[in-house]
Amino acid sequence: MIRRIAPSLIAPLLLTTCVGAPPVVVPAPQPAFNALAFFSGHTLGTGQLRKLFSATEQTIVHGSGRVENGTLVLDQIVAEGDKPARHRTWLIHSDGPGHYVGTLTDATGLIVGESDGNRLHLAFTLKGGLPTDQWLSLAADGQSAHNIMVVKKLGLRVAVLDEDIRKTE
Repeated sequence: MIRRIAPSLIAPLLLTTCVGAPPVVVPAPQPAFNALAFFSGHTLGTGQLRKLFSATEQTIVHGSGRVENGTLVLDQIVAEGDKPARHRTWLIHSDGPGHYVGTLTDATGLIVGESDGNRLHLAFTLKGGLPTDQWLSLAADGQSAHNIMVVKKLGLRVAVLDEDIRKTE
């Protein structure tokens, strides 16, 4: 009898154990999100990272960006919970109005991005084959953005970062 019941419990259990995500905000027409402009200079990101079967961890990301020959070079120091801080680098350039491509040291393959009004959507695959989407919404002052990053495995949300990023210059 247990064998007949157990498979019927697996699907509901998986659905209830997925990491919930805050809603992605509908984009506003202004201010337009220009990734190269926003991430040039210094930024500070503070947030909470929720992972499946783990406690919520605080995150702090210090960024330093510059544009070289049309490419954003964004160096970041990422502190996640009690883990040692790590360095990562984004290289992003525009490949058309509102479209971006690039690389990230934490990712495999290309990053692709698209801006729609004040929202920027980035999609890439983290090392380990984890499809990842980020939605950044630029605030009206143009000096801060809200970031929701969703990481999936086998189609299920396994991690969600809810972060506020602000320019510090």
